[in-house]
Amino acid sequence: MAFLQSNIPHFKCWVRREYTHNHQKYHGEFIHAMAIAVTTMPCRCLSFQVIFTGAETYDSEEPNVHGGAMWARMPITALVADTPFEEWPEPMPVYAAQPWDCSSREHAVYVLERATPCPWMAKIDDKFFPAKYMFTVDYTDSEIADDPAQHKQSHVMELLDAGPWTGNIVALPNNRVRVTHPAWFSAGEGAPDFRPSQHVHYSKSDLDYTLDVNRVFNNIYAGNEHDEENL
Repeated sequence: MAFLQSNIPHFKCWVRREYTHNHQKYHGEFIHAMAIAVTTMPCRCLSFQVIFTGAETYDSEEPNVHGGAMWARMPITALVADTPFEEWPEPMPVYAAQPWDCSSREHAVYVLERATPCPWMAKIDDKFFPAKYMFTVDYTDSEIADDPAQHKQSHVMELLDAGPWTGNIVALPNNRVRVTHPAWFSAGEGAPDFRPSQHVHYSKSDLDYTLDVNRVFNNIYAGNEHDEENL
């Protein structure tokens, strides 16, 4: 289990340049980068370690002053997918890009491979947009992260065909997404008939079982004159 920062399936992206200058200037400008790691801090959105590539200068006479420079903890709202756009996507408020903040510094990063090939549907501000799934961040070792009624994953995705938000990177929990794959299953419509679990399931929760030593130790050696302590 990683603490604070983890490597991710790296991806090329554009960084909103105002994030590199304390939001004081360069609004509407972008710098090319590669996101290589993710950071999770409670009560904050996901942030990323990025390496700038200098690719924004390749077709110009501007000097490449950014290539190879790094930035830690770049917020998810600063990132835009490395996709050709007719117009740059508009900035998103944090509540739309990641409605649930990170719940712990302890986390895991993984790819849900069977849910990867087809677009996901992302619900943002009461509208559904197609999205390209990239990877998932999951949390543990905090009161919220380990509460079955409050636990949330962060599925990191690129928004597709989302109007002015097309190309933005977002991180949504299970209750804001729906996976599609017509060859495997039919995507449902309407709200699933679910209710968050309030229960923690563990083997010693049944007192009748826990207090019955014969049942607890009823393993493959039970009834043998040589019990497991002698093996």
